[in-house]
Amino acid sequence: MSQLFSGLFEWYRQSLADGGYLLVGLLMAMESSIIPLPSEAIIPPAVIVAQTTGKMSLAGIIIAGTIGSWVGASVMYWLSRWAGRPLVLKYGKLFFVPPAKVELAEAWSAKFGSFGVFGSRLVPVVRHLIGIPAGIVRMNYWRYSLYTIIGSAIWTAVLTWVGVQAGKDQALMNGELHRLTLWLVGAVVVLGAIYWAFVHRHLQAEKK
Repeated sequence: MSQLFSGLFEWYRQSLADGGYLLVGLLMAMESSIIPLPSEAIIPPAVIVAQTTGKMSLAGIIIAGTIGSWVGASVMYWLSRWAGRPLVLKYGKLFFVPPAKVELAEAWSAKFGSFGVFGSRLVPVVRHLIGIPAGIVRMNYWRYSLYTIIGSAIWTAVLTWVGVQAGKDQALMNGELHRLTLWLVGAVVVLGAIYWAFVHRHLQAEKK
């Protein structure tokens, strides 16, 4: 696992040398759509690369990540708005969105309304799915975009801070890339706990 993360990080570091902000934005757009690509594996490594090479700024990474998230979330919104609930439920599983996930996002949206779009950007799983119910019910696109941008900016800033803290790990910065595994595993554990506490457990309790 450590070698896998180290290899991916090395590829990402080399790719950022050419792609820069565009690559960050593209990956974040994918993360905010149906592609299961965690933002925790996009922003912090980009920050570390920025600190070691000086080719990108922290503000630039936050802006690129926010714009990318908005683009991906907009794609989810318009596809769901065009397709409607029956088609999403029928064919969503072909694109990593089974009915259970759609229903989870709908339950979240029904409970928290428009504010749920903002809140969803700060928690795992729901973050990349909220565009589905928003599109199905034809939420005002500009209001949806506003909440998405604000939430995405905050989330990207948090991940940027995580990247800055990881950059203070001298062993990691000295080339011991296996240390990156510890940071990523730690992020997964923390975010998994947040999801369980604020989303899954809460919504499951309401179904009883």
